[in-house]
Amino acid sequence: MKQTSLLCSRIGYTFNDFNLLNLALTHRSVSGQTNNERLEFLGDSVLNLIIGGELFTKFPQGKEGQLSRLRASLVRGETLAQIGGEFGLGEFLILGPGEHKSGGARRESTLADAVEAIIGAIFCESGYNEARKVVLRWFDSRIQALTLNDTVKDNKTRLQEILQHLKMGLPEYRILSVSGSSHQQVFQIECAITGVEERFAGSGLSRRQAEQQAAGFALASLSVKYKSAAN
Repeated sequence: MKQTSLLCSRIGYTFNDFNLLNLALTHRSVSGQTNNERLEFLGDSVLNLIIGGELFTKFPQGKEGQLSRLRASLVRGETLAQIGGEFGLGEFLILGPGEHKSGGARRESTLADAVEAIIGAIFCESGYNEARKVVLRWFDSRIQALTLNDTVKDNKTRLQEILQHLKMGLPEYRILSVSGSSHQQVFQIECAITGVEERFAGSGLSRRQAEQQAAGFALASLSVKYKSAAN
């Protein structure tokens, strides 16, 4: 109960039914029947509605595609895992022995799923308005930092489109190394393109971040070799 109360203080919401919170924290490795997957499904829907509504209000001039890309940047797994990390959520997760040993408490997808499940649990207990208040507190600084300029296509998307235009194969990304502590891992990623001898390496605090950097280096190289296609 003490541990659960500590998590409630971190997320800014106190559950009346702690069993609901425990369910939101229970990974499928514990039980195929009693786990957080249904709450995750619900939380994902609620989260998209909350963030979509907030962006609709914040950017009255935003077009559908722009708003969709902004929402995707906020509700993607990497962002949710970051929020889970800010709460220290990994220490509260209920995992099966195998999942625990394999580092499931630090896995981005597991943290992201649990954040969505907690949102679903709050919605079940207190309804949409309360869930909205809590979620917007979590995302406030990220939402305030957004501009419509952030809707420019990311490096990986641009690289893929250019390669398709050039009738070249899609890029392949592979992990070169993972270093650092469990709470501050640094990923080294290599981007390889069939027919291009050069390899492009990127680094970042997440796999996605490192892949984006590697794709950016590949774009820079292609813009020199195939200027008309890259522009």
